[in-house]
Amino acid sequence: MHPMQPSQPQSPPQEGQQQKQSQRQMWSPYDEGPRTRGPFWFIIGGVGVLGLLATVLVIMFNADAPTPAASETRPSSAPLPTAPGGTFAFAEARETDPKALTVKELFPAKKITHEGRTYSMTTSRKDTKCAEAVEGKKLEKALKSGKCNMIIRASFRDAKGKVIGTVGVANLLNTKASEKVVAATSGKGAREDYIKPLPGKDEVTKFLGSGEAGAKVWVHGHYAVLVWFQFKDGSKPDKKGTAQLFQAATDITNATVFKAMQSRSLTGYPG
Repeated sequence: MHPMQPSQPQSPPQEGQQQKQSQRQMWSPYDEGPRTRGPFWFIIGGVGVLGLLATVLVIMFNADAPTPAASETRPSSAPLPTAPGGTFAFAEARETDPKALTVKELFPAKKITHEGRTYSMTTSRKDTKCAEAVEGKKLEKALKSGKCNMIIRASFRDAKGKVIGTVGVANLLNTKASEKVVAATSGKGAREDYIKPLPGKDEVTKFLGSGEAGAKVWVHGHYAVLVWFQFKDGSKPDKKGTAQLFQAATDITNATVFKAMQSRSLTGYPG
Protein backbone atom coordinates (compact mmCIF):
# COMPACT_ATOMS: atom_id res chain seq x y z
CA MET A 1 0.00 0.00 0.00
CA HIS A 2 1.16 3.45 -0.20
CA PRO A 3 0.40 6.19 2.31
CA MET A 4 -0.24 9.65 0.85
CA GLN A 5 -0.44 13.12 2.43
CA PRO A 6 -2.30 16.43 1.84
CA SER A 7 -0.80 19.67 0.83
CA GLN A 8 -0.39 20.79 4.35
CA PRO A 9 3.16 21.02 5.62
CA GLN A 10 4.27 17.63 6.45
CA SER A 11 1.96 17.01 8.35
CA PRO A 12 2.67 18.93 4.97
CA PRO A 13 -1.88 16.77 0.92
CA GLN A 14 -10.79 -3.30 3.01
CA GLU A 15 -11.54 -7.50 4.00
CA GLY A 16 -10.12 -11.11 4.09
CA GLN A 17 -7.20 -12.77 5.67
CA GLN A 18 -3.68 -11.36 5.43
CA GLN A 19 -0.70 -13.48 4.39
CA LYS A 20 2.88 -12.20 4.17
CA GLN A 21 5.03 -13.32 1.27
CA SER A 22 8.38 -14.92 2.01
CA GLN A 23 9.99 -12.93 -0.78
CA ARG A 24 9.93 -9.19 -1.29
CA GLN A 25 11.71 -6.89 -3.67
CA MET A 26 12.06 -3.16 -4.05
CA TRP A 27 11.43 -1.36 -7.32
CA SER A 28 10.70 2.16 -8.41
CA PRO A 29 9.57 3.77 -11.65
CA TYR A 30 11.39 6.85 -10.35
CA ASP A 31 14.86 5.32 -10.52
CA GLU A 32 16.24 8.55 -11.97
CA GLY A 33 15.53 10.20 -8.60
CA PRO A 34 12.61 11.59 -6.63
CA ARG A 35 10.72 14.47 -8.18
CA THR A 36 9.51 15.86 -4.91
CA ARG A 37 10.58 16.09 -1.30
CA GLY A 38 10.94 12.39 -0.65
CA PRO A 39 11.62 9.03 -2.32
CA PHE A 40 8.90 6.74 -3.58
CA TRP A 41 8.82 3.37 -1.82
CA PHE A 42 7.59 0.21 -3.50
CA ILE A 43 7.03 -2.93 -1.47
CA ILE A 44 5.55 -6.31 -2.32
CA GLY A 45 3.39 -7.92 0.34
CA GLY A 46 0.43 -10.25 0.39
CA VAL A 47 -3.29 -9.67 0.95
CA GLY A 48 -6.20 -12.06 0.66
CA VAL A 49 -9.55 -10.73 -0.57
CA LEU A 50 -12.73 -12.80 -0.62
CA GLY A 51 -10.69 -15.84 0.29
CA LEU A 52 -8.22 -15.36 -2.59
CA LEU A 53 -4.58 -14.67 -1.79
CA ALA A 54 -2.95 -12.04 -3.99
CA THR A 55 0.38 -10.27 -4.21
CA VAL A 56 0.23 -6.63 -3.24
CA LEU A 57 2.67 -3.95 -4.25
CA VAL A 58 2.84 -1.25 -1.64
CA ILE A 59 3.87 2.18 -2.87
CA MET A 60 4.64 5.03 -0.54
CA PHE A 61 4.12 8.24 -2.48
CA ASN A 62 6.17 11.08 -1.04
CA ALA A 63 4.86 14.06 -2.95
CA ASP A 64 3.42 17.39 -2.06
CA ALA A 65 0.03 16.79 -0.55
CA PRO A 66 -3.08 17.90 -2.35
CA THR A 67 -4.20 21.43 -1.65
CA PRO A 68 -7.38 21.25 0.44
CA ALA A 69 -10.40 22.97 -0.99
CA ALA A 70 -11.38 26.20 0.70
CA SER A 71 -14.04 25.90 3.36
CA GLU A 72 -17.22 27.91 3.28
CA THR A 73 -17.09 31.06 5.37
CA ARG A 74 -19.54 31.65 8.16
CA PRO A 75 -21.89 34.66 8.26
CA SER A 76 -20.41 37.84 9.68
CA SER A 77 -23.08 37.76 12.38
CA ALA A 78 -21.45 34.63 13.80
CA PRO A 79 -17.77 35.51 14.22
CA LEU A 80 -15.33 32.64 14.43
CA PRO A 81 -13.87 31.86 17.84
CA THR A 82 -10.23 32.71 18.41
CA ALA A 83 -8.18 29.80 17.12
CA PRO A 84 -5.30 28.35 19.12
CA GLY A 85 -1.80 28.54 17.69
CA GLY A 86 -0.26 25.98 15.38
CA THR A 87 -0.42 25.12 11.70
CA PHE A 88 -3.80 23.40 11.98
CA ALA A 89 -5.42 25.75 14.51
CA PHE A 90 -8.35 24.00 16.27
CA ALA A 91 -7.50 20.73 14.53
CA GLU A 92 -4.07 20.62 16.17
CA ALA A 93 -5.49 18.52 19.01
CA ARG A 94 -8.62 16.62 19.95
CA GLU A 95 -8.89 18.85 23.03
CA THR A 96 -9.72 21.86 20.83
CA ASP A 97 -11.62 19.79 18.24
CA PRO A 98 -13.58 17.38 20.45
CA LYS A 99 -16.67 16.51 18.43
CA ALA A 100 -16.39 13.06 16.89
CA LEU A 101 -16.11 12.64 13.13
CA THR A 102 -18.91 10.96 11.22
CA VAL A 103 -19.00 9.12 7.91
CA LYS A 104 -21.41 11.72 6.52
CA GLU A 105 -19.15 14.60 7.50
CA LEU A 106 -16.12 13.13 5.74
CA PHE A 107 -17.94 11.57 2.79
CA PRO A 108 -21.21 13.49 2.29
CA ALA A 109 -21.86 12.48 -1.33
CA LYS A 110 -21.89 9.19 -3.20
CA LYS A 111 -20.43 10.85 -6.30
CA ILE A 112 -17.75 13.54 -6.60
CA THR A 113 -16.28 15.35 -9.58
CA HIS A 114 -12.97 17.19 -9.71
CA GLU A 115 -11.75 18.92 -12.88
CA GLY A 116 -13.92 16.67 -15.02
CA ARG A 117 -12.86 13.45 -13.27
CA THR A 118 -15.71 11.61 -11.56
CA TYR A 119 -15.57 9.07 -8.74
CA SER A 120 -18.22 7.06 -6.92
CA MET A 121 -18.17 5.90 -3.31
CA THR A 122 -19.18 2.25 -3.02
CA THR A 123 -18.86 1.48 0.68
CA SER A 124 -17.91 3.01 4.03
CA ARG A 125 -17.22 1.89 7.57
CA LYS A 126 -16.35 3.26 11.01
CA ASP A 127 -14.10 1.25 13.33
CA THR A 128 -13.74 2.29 16.97
CA LYS A 129 -11.03 -0.33 17.42
CA CYS A 130 -8.38 1.26 15.24
CA ALA A 131 -6.20 -1.84 14.99
CA GLU A 132 -8.98 -3.57 13.06
CA ALA A 133 -8.69 -1.06 10.21
CA VAL A 134 -4.93 -1.28 9.65
CA GLU A 135 -2.20 -3.79 9.06
CA GLY A 136 1.20 -3.84 10.75
CA LYS A 137 2.51 -3.89 14.31
CA LYS A 138 4.34 -0.55 14.07
CA LEU A 139 1.23 1.20 12.81
CA GLU A 140 -0.97 -0.45 15.43
CA LYS A 141 1.48 0.67 18.13
CA ALA A 142 1.53 4.26 16.83
CA LEU A 143 -2.27 4.41 16.77
CA LYS A 144 -2.50 3.01 20.29
CA SER A 145 0.09 5.41 21.72
CA GLY A 146 -1.69 8.28 19.96
CA LYS A 147 -4.98 7.27 21.63
CA CYS A 148 -6.74 6.63 18.33
CA ASN A 149 -10.46 6.35 19.04
CA MET A 150 -11.78 5.69 15.53
CA ILE A 151 -10.88 5.16 11.91
CA ILE A 152 -13.43 5.94 9.22
CA ARG A 153 -12.88 4.38 5.80
CA ALA A 154 -14.60 4.72 2.44
CA SER A 155 -13.84 3.12 -0.91
CA PHE A 156 -14.11 4.66 -4.36
CA ARG A 157 -13.93 3.84 -8.06
CA ASP A 158 -13.38 6.08 -11.04
CA ALA A 159 -15.96 6.47 -13.83
CA LYS A 160 -14.31 3.85 -16.04
CA GLY A 161 -14.01 1.33 -13.23
CA LYS A 162 -10.26 1.16 -13.71
CA VAL A 163 -8.91 2.92 -10.60
CA ILE A 164 -10.12 1.87 -7.15
CA GLY A 165 -9.02 2.91 -3.69
CA THR A 166 -9.72 3.27 0.02
CA VAL A 167 -9.40 6.48 2.05
CA GLY A 168 -9.19 6.26 5.85
CA VAL A 169 -9.07 8.92 8.57
CA ALA A 170 -7.72 8.15 12.04
CA ASN A 171 -8.72 10.41 14.94
CA LEU A 172 -5.73 10.81 17.27
CA LEU A 173 -4.82 12.83 20.34
CA ASN A 174 -2.76 15.58 18.63
CA THR A 175 -0.53 16.45 15.69
CA LYS A 176 2.49 14.81 17.27
CA ALA A 177 0.55 11.54 17.46
CA SER A 178 -0.40 11.83 13.78
CA GLU A 179 3.23 12.39 12.84
CA LYS A 180 4.14 9.18 14.65
CA VAL A 181 1.66 7.37 12.41
CA VAL A 182 3.53 8.73 9.38
CA ALA A 183 6.83 7.57 10.87
CA ALA A 184 5.40 4.08 11.42
CA THR A 185 4.50 3.80 7.75
CA SER A 186 7.78 5.02 6.31
CA GLY A 187 11.41 4.02 6.37
CA LYS A 188 13.03 0.65 6.94
CA GLY A 189 10.66 -2.09 8.00
CA ALA A 190 7.51 -0.10 7.22
CA ARG A 191 6.41 -2.31 4.32
CA GLU A 192 4.04 -4.20 6.61
CA ASP A 193 2.19 -1.12 7.87
CA TYR A 194 -0.76 0.38 6.00
CA ILE A 195 -4.50 1.02 5.98
CA LYS A 196 -6.54 -2.07 5.19
CA PRO A 197 -8.28 -1.73 1.84
CA LEU A 198 -12.05 -1.90 2.25
CA PRO A 199 -13.63 -4.01 -0.53
CA GLY A 200 -17.11 -3.10 -1.72
CA LYS A 201 -19.82 -5.51 -2.82
CA ASP A 202 -19.97 -4.06 -6.32
CA GLU A 203 -18.24 -5.59 -9.34
CA VAL A 204 -15.35 -3.12 -9.24
CA THR A 205 -14.22 -2.29 -5.70
CA LYS A 206 -14.67 -5.89 -4.61
CA PHE A 207 -11.15 -6.30 -6.00
CA LEU A 208 -9.63 -3.88 -3.50
CA GLY A 209 -6.69 -5.54 -1.76
CA SER A 210 -5.72 -7.83 -4.63
CA GLY A 211 -2.84 -6.98 -6.91
CA GLU A 212 -0.37 -4.12 -6.71
CA ALA A 213 -1.23 -0.86 -5.00
CA GLY A 214 0.12 2.42 -3.70
CA ALA A 215 -0.32 3.86 -0.20
CA LYS A 216 0.43 7.03 1.69
CA VAL A 217 -0.28 8.80 4.97
CA TRP A 218 -0.89 12.53 5.35
CA VAL A 219 -1.32 14.59 8.50
CA HIS A 220 -3.91 17.27 9.20
CA GLY A 221 -3.52 18.12 12.87
CA HIS A 222 -4.73 15.28 15.07
CA TYR A 223 -6.05 13.44 12.01
CA ALA A 224 -3.98 10.99 9.98
CA VAL A 225 -5.26 10.37 6.45
CA LEU A 226 -4.26 6.97 5.10
CA VAL A 227 -4.92 5.86 1.53
CA TRP A 228 -4.61 2.73 -0.60
CA PHE A 229 -5.06 3.02 -4.41
CA GLN A 230 -4.66 0.45 -7.15
CA PHE A 231 -5.90 -0.58 -10.57
CA LYS A 232 -8.89 -2.92 -10.63
CA ASP A 233 -6.89 -5.57 -12.51
CA GLY A 234 -4.12 -5.43 -9.90
CA SER A 235 -1.49 -4.55 -12.49
CA LYS A 236 1.82 -3.00 -11.55
CA PRO A 237 1.74 0.74 -12.32
CA ASP A 238 4.43 2.31 -14.50
CA LYS A 239 5.28 6.01 -14.17
CA LYS A 240 2.09 7.08 -15.88
CA GLY A 241 0.02 4.63 -13.86
CA THR A 242 1.61 5.75 -10.61
CA ALA A 243 0.70 9.35 -11.42
CA GLN A 244 -2.85 8.25 -12.27
CA LEU A 245 -3.30 6.52 -8.91
CA PHE A 246 -1.89 9.52 -7.06
CA GLN A 247 -4.18 11.86 -9.01
CA ALA A 248 -7.24 9.84 -8.03
CA ALA A 249 -6.18 9.86 -4.38
CA THR A 250 -5.67 13.62 -4.31
CA ASP A 251 -8.90 14.31 -6.22
CA ILE A 252 -10.93 12.27 -3.76
CA THR A 253 -9.27 13.44 -0.55
CA ASN A 254 -9.48 17.10 -1.58
CA ALA A 255 -13.19 16.76 -2.30
CA THR A 256 -13.95 14.87 0.90
CA VAL A 257 -11.76 14.53 3.98
CA PHE A 258 -9.54 17.61 3.58
CA LYS A 259 -12.52 19.82 2.90
CA ALA A 260 -14.10 18.59 6.14
CA MET A 261 -10.90 18.98 8.13
CA GLN A 262 -10.33 22.52 6.89
CA SER A 263 -13.62 23.39 8.55
CA ARG A 264 -12.43 21.68 11.73
CA SER A 265 -9.28 23.79 11.65
CA LEU A 266 -11.33 26.98 11.46
CA THR A 267 -13.90 26.20 14.13
CA GLY A 268 -13.13 23.02 16.03
CA TYR A 269 -16.47 21.54 15.04
CA PRO A 270 -18.14 20.35 11.81
CA GLY A 271 -18.89 22.96 9.17
